[in-house]
Parts: sequence; C-alpha cells; structure tokens
Amino acid sequence: MGAADSEQRVRVRRKRMTGEERRRQLLEIGRALFAERGFDATSVEEIAARAGVSKPVVYEHFGGKEGLYAVVVDQEMRALVGMVSEALGADSARNKIEKAALALLRYVEENTVGFRVLTRDSHVASGTGSFASLINDIASQVEYIMVDEFAERGYDPALAPMYAQALVGMWALTGQWWLEVRRPKREVVAAHLVNLAWNGLSSLEAKPRLRTKRSR
Repeated sequence: MGAADSEQRVRVRRKRMTGEERRRQLLEIGRALFAERGFDATSVEEIAARAGVSKPVVYEHFGGKEGLYAVVVDQEMRALVGMVSEALGADSARNKIEKAALALLRYVEENTVGFRVLTRDSHVASGTGSFASLINDIASQVEYIMVDEFAERGYDPALAPMYAQALVGMWALTGQWWLEVRRPKREVVAAHLVNLAWNGLSSLEAKPRLRTKRSR
C-alpha cells in the first residue's frame, strides 16, 4: 500500500469520528500539551495538527484555546476534589486526614498529566481553576473537620479556616514535590504528612505509620 493510500485511509477514519469522540480527542490532546508546555506555549494550530483536523474544528467544539483549557482544568479540579471529598467521609478526624492525604497522592500518581495542568501557572481562561482555588476548594471540605476538633479541644473555631488552608497547602505543595521525585512511596509520604499535621513538630513520631487500612 502506498503512502497516499495510507493517508487516505487515515482521513476516512477521522471523518467517521463522532462529535463526542472528536471532543474527547481534543480534550486529551489539549490536556497533554497544557501539562507539557503550559497555556501560553500551546497553540490552536498544534492542537489541531495533532488531532489531524483544521483549526476551525477546535473553535467549533471549544470556542478556542481558552475554552479547551477551561474544560480541561474543570475536569481535573472535579476529579481531585471529588477524590478528597470521598476520603473525608471516614469515621474519625485522624482517619479523615490520613485518607485525604492518600487521596491527593493517589491522584498525583494516577493522574500525573492532570496534576501538572493544575499546578502550572494558571491562565485567566481557567476562571476559578487555579492552583490557589484548588487549595481553597479542598480546604473548604477540610474546614468543618477543624471546626469540630477545635470546639472539642477548646480552641477558637474561628481559626479553623486558616488551619484548613495551612493543612491543605502543605499537602498540595508536597504533592508537587513528590510528582517529580516519586519517593518514598505514597503511603510513607502520607504517613509523614499526617505525622506533622497531627502531632506537630514538637511531638513528631520517630517512625510514623498510617492507622487506617491501606488504600489502593
């Protein structure tokens, strides 16, 4: 089969792609490029070229690069916040913190491309989808745990939002670091995060370990 015939068959397969399939394809391509290069260094031309379509197809589905980026970020934000929120359904405060730390690290491990998109310098096109707003979204889920714990221990519950921001910020920044080094394994990293968060520097355990059952 000649090169011309092969190219023709590729074009035919692309034409048979449904609108929803094309949209998913463009999202995956955009996600990969935004993670690799960031918003500013990614062009509609390159997105279209990788998909084997013309630029107007990208505009048709997303209205441009900004729209595609916003959808990618929104999907990743929902995925990560959803995983952490589910983890916060544990029975005790410590278990909630342990499972939330594990959930964030699991997201980093299993959705590396998505986490790179979220932690790059965010563009205004992302709307609320910036790294800072990601921390805010997760912190809002953690805050109510802090309120209950503070009330039980006689601390000022009004300070719970500040502590929630500090706790989640520590998790997220550690996740950025672990994204690159990938050691030690995520359960060990989570145990040390909980060690610092739960015990404080003055009462650190020499060999911290998670008390909850190991998550996948």
